[in-house]
Amino acid sequence: MYFMKEIDHLALDGHALELFLAVLEEGSVTAAATRLGLTQSAVSHALNKLRRIAGDPLFAKSGRGIVATAHAQALAAKARALIDEMRSFAGGVSFEPPNAQLSLTIAANDFQRDLLLPRFFDHVAGQVKSLNLRVIPSQSPSPAMLRENRCDLLITPLPPSGIDIVQKRLLRDHYVCYFDAKARTAPASRSAYLAARHITVVYTDNERLDFDRRLAANGLHRDIAISVPSFSGVPSFLRGSQMLASMPSLLADGVMRGFAQTRIPLASRTRTLAELPMFMVWHQRYQKDPAHRWVRSQLEFVAATAAGG
Repeated sequence: MYFMKEIDHLALDGHALELFLAVLEEGSVTAAATRLGLTQSAVSHALNKLRRIAGDPLFAKSGRGIVATAHAQALAAKARALIDEMRSFAGGVSFEPPNAQLSLTIAANDFQRDLLLPRFFDHVAGQVKSLNLRVIPSQSPSPAMLRENRCDLLITPLPPSGIDIVQKRLLRDHYVCYFDAKARTAPASRSAYLAARHITVVYTDNERLDFDRRLAANGLHRDIAISVPSFSGVPSFLRGSQMLASMPSLLADGVMRGFAQTRIPLASRTRTLAELPMFMVWHQRYQKDPAHRWVRSQLEFVAATAAGG
């Protein structure tokens, strides 16, 4: 008698199943060994293991050959199905956009949210069966947002670092100086720019714009008159005033429509302070996930379109 308790069912493996089917189809251990390029003793050892797992002899002598038991015949279809499943597992999970029902959470502050995500939603929703998109503020992003699965993707100019965090640049923008041309002219020099009163953004977690941090690191300080928690709060204060606002150039066709803009008057050695790269960031658990890879490719396409005007 063969008892299943002697070997755990988890000891089953694909090679043993393939060997079992070869013996079944060939009706001979020797022929199966030749077909698989194994020794006869190796085949016999594997069969003994399978017999203990299945709790059945599997094969019985019949004349000069062997025949499968009724139980072995019943197991054959299951063995083939299991091998097919293993082959599918090894081949990875496929992703077909027309049949996909996506539910995504993306962390982004107002600039990248308003610039990219409405276009992203329209672009993706037209290609999948259904799309639910949740947008949360990224503030000053931390690796924990991705590690704890609080979001699927993060869009930020300040990507958090970590050996398990992956990033890719989506676009490159730059800060420009916005002003109300009906109330004042553009600042003609760095000193005029720094002497003016400014409106800036300070997020609700007290995180300043990377532009302000770069200026401070280079010993340059603006006279900040007003701080608001998002870019969308700037226009109502700027309109009709003599103040300046340093904000991304790609906002010109959005919340800053109607305002004049000029290059921020910095010396050539500090002009890079106005650069603004934008990254998408994700956790490495999704690096090779087909659905996530597809979503990232769609966001890249939308970003390229937005940056191109």
